[in-house]
Amino acid sequence: MGIQRYDIDYQEPGQDFRLQYISHSKCENDWHSLLHSHYCVEIFYVLSGKGFFRMESQDLPLHPGDLVVVNPYTMHTELSFASNPLEYIVMGIEGVQFQAPGGTEQRLFRIQSSAGEDYRFYPEAILRECEERQENYLEVCAGLARVFLILLRRHIVQRSQALDETRSSLECARVKQYMDEHFQEDITLDTLAELSHMSKHYLIHTFNKEIGCSPISYLLAHRIAESKHLLENSDYTVSQISSITGFSSPSYFSQRFKKLVGKTPLEYRQAVRIHPADIPSKA
Repeated sequence: MGIQRYDIDYQEPGQDFRLQYISHSKCENDWHSLLHSHYCVEIFYVLSGKGFFRMESQDLPLHPGDLVVVNPYTMHTELSFASNPLEYIVMGIEGVQFQAPGGTEQRLFRIQSSAGEDYRFYPEAILRECEERQENYLEVCAGLARVFLILLRRHIVQRSQALDETRSSLECARVKQYMDEHFQEDITLDTLAELSHMSKHYLIHTFNKEIGCSPISYLLAHRIAESKHLLENSDYTVSQISSITGFSSPSYFSQRFKKLVGKTPLEYRQAVRIHPADIPSKA
């Protein structure tokens, strides 16, 4: 394996991190990978080739432009395809640890090539400074590393938030579909929170943002709409319709129906069959 390593071990006054080393590696036929860990963060940038990044039993495919951030004491190694060997830069930085928003622990972050190319300049520039060793090169390396870390943290936060928003949107759609299909059943907010893997408070907030009302308000409106259809097109009694549409009792059904529609169920049935055009549609 061809490798160039430069030990830096430099920390600017006032900085909370120390740039420990940077290396440039290319996998060759004599390279054997073993799982290992480090006391510092390691940041990998793939220059060329293909392979895998292994963390315990998980393998992540690697392509040119990919960037991988490995938190301290995480067992990992790199695996390269012999036909297209990996070439990459590794930086070791002490005193930092990356976290997802909310302080969630995560051992590894991967930025794929579509976004990773934006970060290529920094590891290559630091490597070049270490190779050329011009005046004040350590200060330049530390400055580049500081900006690099700021941009990485920003990307991780923004990407995690975007993924969380996408997940929340999908979960809200799932909750909505569940209520559409199971409105006749006994559905509680606890049921929906468990289904969506969200807290009740977060589910209410997210559902209101996505759909425009709370989950229970949506469920109630759906049940009222179904009950209106049955009142218009069937001879079921109010008590039967109450049960069919999932209300806990005929009295509660009548109470909610009048509040939303402006008439009792019987008044609505009588009015719609005599003067259907005069009936407002509130639900």
